[in-house]
Amino acid sequence: MRRAARAALLAVLALLAACGGHHATRPARGGASTSRGGAAPPPAGGWRDDVSRPQDSRYRDRDDSVPPPIDVSRLPEPVPKAEPRSLYGNKSPYTVLGQTYRVLPDARGYVERGIASFYGNKFHGYKTSNLEDYDMYKFTAASKVLPLPSYARVTNLENGRSVIVRVNDRGPFHENRIIDLSYAAAVKIGVWPKGTGLVEVRAIDPAHPDEASPPAVAGRAAPAAAPAVVSTAAVRQELSAGAAVPVPGAKPTIYLQVGAFADAGNAERVAARLRAAHLAPVQVVQAEINGRRVSRVRLGPLADVDSADALTARIEDMGLPHPQVAVD
Repeated sequence: MRRAARAALLAVLALLAACGGHHATRPARGGASTSRGGAAPPPAGGWRDDVSRPQDSRYRDRDDSVPPPIDVSRLPEPVPKAEPRSLYGNKSPYTVLGQTYRVLPDARGYVERGIASFYGNKFHGYKTSNLEDYDMYKFTAASKVLPLPSYARVTNLENGRSVIVRVNDRGPFHENRIIDLSYAAAVKIGVWPKGTGLVEVRAIDPAHPDEASPPAVAGRAAPAAAPAVVSTAAVRQELSAGAAVPVPGAKPTIYLQVGAFADAGNAERVAARLRAAHLAPVQVVQAEINGRRVSRVRLGPLADVDSADALTARIEDMGLPHPQVAVD
């Protein structure tokens, strides 16, 4: 009976942890703490973090914040190694805030471009989705779809800086974000203090870690025969199929994709509604996905992440398909 009760408790914890990664997507404005100065100490003993409590009352601080600037140059990056799949945080499918997500069966081959955010003091010392203690001074990250744990190289497409992170958490559950970096990782690649950044996330196969080298970005020469960037995440396959090869010296650009339509007429009708609303330049781009010809409706290029977030809300208010961020 005691063993059965313990197993039941662990099952409940696993379910809660899988849905417990709803992190703040931005730090306090200007990087200043909104509650307490300096780093928040972890809860004493770690397990004082009660994952059975509702998300809005689980953490001591109401808002996220960051400590004073830190020197990350001496912090070691994690060394990718083969690890067993965590018992917790890998439930698939799982639902958060009304959205359902599926965890990839394997991280190998995963490459995705999009917007990164980060999280700090509010979550420091509390349990991640696989029930490890979150340490904002380590190079870790949260992903909605990568298995826990896994490793990835995250590259800031705007400055070329990259870092290897160990993915041990779920999130960010903001519609337009693909990865939540630890505070240290955000500082390392320049996502802090801005709060967000355009990144490429490339999973690392521990058996072949050198294959996850940084991509060609602005100010860098592209390697010979650089492949097009594609994603193996099924939920985003329609966004990345046919993505352009990065152009040396070109700045990354943000678009919102409002759908990929097999019927070109449907694509043109959606594009016409968007043009009539004068939201942003509208394009209908042809692409091939799994051998099928589709028409992708895109808005952009957009000025910045804030513009993408604001347009996303306006498009949803029009009753159109939920747009997805695409970064070329």
